[in-house]
Amino acid sequence: MPTHHDLAFDNGFARLPDIFYSRVQATPVPDPRLVCHSPGALALLGLDADAIGHPELVEALAGNRVLPGMEPLAALYAGHQFGHYVPQLGDGRALLLGEVNGWEIQLKGAGRTPYSRGGDGRAVLRSSIREFLCSEAMHALGIPTTRALALVASPLPVYREDEETAALVTRLSPSFVRFGSFEVFYYRNQPEPIRQLADYVIRRYYPALADLADPYPVFLHEVTKRTAELMADWQAVGFAHGVMNTDNMSILGLTLDYGPFGFLDAFDPGFICNHSDTHGRYAFDQQPDVGAWNLTRLAQALTPLMSVEAASDAIRDYPQLFSRAYVERMRAKFGLPAGSETLSLILDALALLAANRVDYTIFFRRLCDFDSAVGAANPALRDLFLDRTAFDVWALRYAGALRDAGVADAERRTAMRAVNPKYILRNHLAETAIRRAADEGDYGEIARLHALLTRPFDDQPEFEAYAAEPPDWARKIEVSCSS
Repeated sequence: MPTHHDLAFDNGFARLPDIFYSRVQATPVPDPRLVCHSPGALALLGLDADAIGHPELVEALAGNRVLPGMEPLAALYAGHQFGHYVPQLGDGRALLLGEVNGWEIQLKGAGRTPYSRGGDGRAVLRSSIREFLCSEAMHALGIPTTRALALVASPLPVYREDEETAALVTRLSPSFVRFGSFEVFYYRNQPEPIRQLADYVIRRYYPALADLADPYPVFLHEVTKRTAELMADWQAVGFAHGVMNTDNMSILGLTLDYGPFGFLDAFDPGFICNHSDTHGRYAFDQQPDVGAWNLTRLAQALTPLMSVEAASDAIRDYPQLFSRAYVERMRAKFGLPAGSETLSLILDALALLAANRVDYTIFFRRLCDFDSAVGAANPALRDLFLDRTAFDVWALRYAGALRDAGVADAERRTAMRAVNPKYILRNHLAETAIRRAADEGDYGEIARLHALLTRPFDDQPEFEAYAAEPPDWARKIEVSCSS
């Protein structure tokens, strides 16, 4: 049975010139404890659950031990943060340990690096719990994302607004290269590293483009397509990232860097999940446009490899790519076929949800059981709306569209339940797990939530309360960039 001794590291990023990173060792933490792990993420490395608890591996995931083959390094990058260019960011509290089975392994919260900018390089238990749970929840929802292998806690004090305790999340990704990884060299007027990094990314992650005479515009277009589809995924499921800086945008179109994220409860297009985002730059309904803005910054950074015109052409159809992907996902959520009435039904429903402050996830889950034969007489759904007359008008139109499509309700229900989750990582669920861990040392709720969220589309009767609307106290939860 494979153990951590069998991990064979092949560290592609470490073979790049050292202009791209700094080699640095993690700063040890006292008394590390494995809090939770993901069996699915563990399997990506060729290990099973028996391997994760070995003391040597736990020490490695705490940054206290370097396993054979590991080459710890902190990557350099820059980025536009809240619209303003910051010339040097980099992994200020993360270390890339190496690569196994094509998955890069990164410790977040491993201590100071040359890019910590005066910070302590640590992550706190609070934010680490949220990142661990949401990374794996997003994967289960079918949304491209980095993965979370393990969560390790330590009694080491960490100071934010208050004193908290330290934790480390082990993250997995095919690559952690970001838009900002290219920007830093553009603004330093260093075209050769831009070419070297682009060639590395194309060769490793876009191999079909490697033999093209001029791969760079096609590469940029592929990143544009993946980004557009990721934004459509976020909008369809009701996920707000909270910090869509260019240094948090994956060159592979993955959800990257879970900070002050949030899922919609009551549908509010202008939902701001980040308490630090005082101007709403990264509000839920702004995410698609921010995706386009960030791609423009990436295109600019790649102009040493192509003309401005070629870069502009490569990202030009982002609006159409996003719109097409979003409408496809929303049609599936509504169980509607393509047709002239479909888009207006979707948009009118969203307007009704917003006007009535209807819970986004609960609405779509109940919509799965809509009885097209009775139209407006669907009480479990109708009772979600204060303006029931407006709902009745929409429901009659919806029922007519379903009947015209000729799809049986039973068949439609099955298809809709496969795309409309019953369970999401609501803020109050994460907060409950955090409070139990921090106040009582009880990590059981983290494991329960993790198990629940790996099956978000399944009815799980024992967890029915986790699918309910949030309690009143949940409105007071604030999540910010401080972690």
